[in-house]
Amino acid sequence: MLLPGAPARASSLDRFSQFLSATQSAKGEFEQKVLDKGGRIVQQSRGTLAFQRPGKFRWTYVKPYAQLIVGDGTRVWIYDQDLRQVTVRRMDQALTSTPAALLAGNNEAMRAFRMSDQGEKDGLEWLEAVPRQKEGGFERVRMGFGSSGLEAMEFYDSFGQITLLRFTSLTRNPRLESSTFRFSPPKGVDIVGE
Repeated sequence: MLLPGAPARASSLDRFSQFLSATQSAKGEFEQKVLDKGGRIVQQSRGTLAFQRPGKFRWTYVKPYAQLIVGDGTRVWIYDQDLRQVTVRRMDQALTSTPAALLAGNNEAMRAFRMSDQGEKDGLEWLEAVPRQKEGGFERVRMGFGSSGLEAMEFYDSFGQITLLRFTSLTRNPRLESSTFRFSPPKGVDIVGE
């Protein structure tokens, strides 16, 4: 029940819709934890991210292992520096029904998910997105919206693991150089894929 004069809280579906319509690009930092079925932390990492709609993104993992993931609008490049290996896939194959499609995709990509409002928890309004087709290796994604916009994402995979992402310093609609979303494999690396 709302008291007269009390502001209505926007649902997570409304917050997500507002985020999509008002955000063409973003950049920031993230911390990531992967939990096993028992809830134990099995991996921790951190890095930076940038995206620009439609279909361009850059995730740079700096700790504990250097890894770069770049979507240039046509292809997705994954560069594992320690392995000296680049994996490349066509964007339409790599993004369909994946969590990256929720951030960097277009409105068409949104139709690949069933969305539902999950209410408030830990000070965030949560939205759940379940892929209509089980292609990406995950069961569902939860997105948490707070006072600064998108603050968290949780990925639940088909093996019972949960990947937790917390965003900090997320700036909406910054001017991003086109070179941010270009990738040229370094000389001497193995290239797997197309």
